[in-house]
Amino acid sequence: MTQLQQRPKRGLPLSLLLIFNNTDLTLFSASIVSPINLILFSVLILLVYFRLRPSTPSTLPKGPAPVVFRTFTPPTLKPYNGEKDMPVYLAVRGKVFDVTPGKNFYGPGGPYENFAGRDASRGLACGSFDDDMLTKDLYGPLDDLSGLGQDEMQAMHDWEDRFTDKYLVVGKLVPVSEAPKEGA
Repeated sequence: MTQLQQRPKRGLPLSLLLIFNNTDLTLFSASIVSPINLILFSVLILLVYFRLRPSTPSTLPKGPAPVVFRTFTPPTLKPYNGEKDMPVYLAVRGKVFDVTPGKNFYGPGGPYENFAGRDASRGLACGSFDDDMLTKDLYGPLDDLSGLGQDEMQAMHDWEDRFTDKYLVVGKLVPVSEAPKEGA
């Protein structure tokens, strides 16, 4: 009887001794390092990498172009009425607001379209959309709001607060006589 076939008194059973024979270990290690196993292992590593790698940072959409605070006169404010792809501006008590986000209301075809590109102070104070609420002489003095009562003044202040909360102030409205000179 050979040494492997003899059962030792203590130690591993004969079946385990036959499995862990030196020649069997080299066959076992050769099967782990086979080309197919190396390819499968490489694919597994790539899958883990693609799953765990950091994602590309998301980019934010571009915001609107910055608006420079400027001084407007009634004639220079007039073109900002939403026509010809222009923004919609209106003035209340000397502040010029960019109401383009509310173009459906203040732009062409909207209920407040007559205020676009104009000083809307008196019309908003009186709750009137009539053209006679707008200053006719664009080169004359601004409306001093004389003749308005306390309730009308309060209504105008409420509109001004609403515009200040909701829209961007892009400038101030001054009469033509007080406009800064070009190149000065």
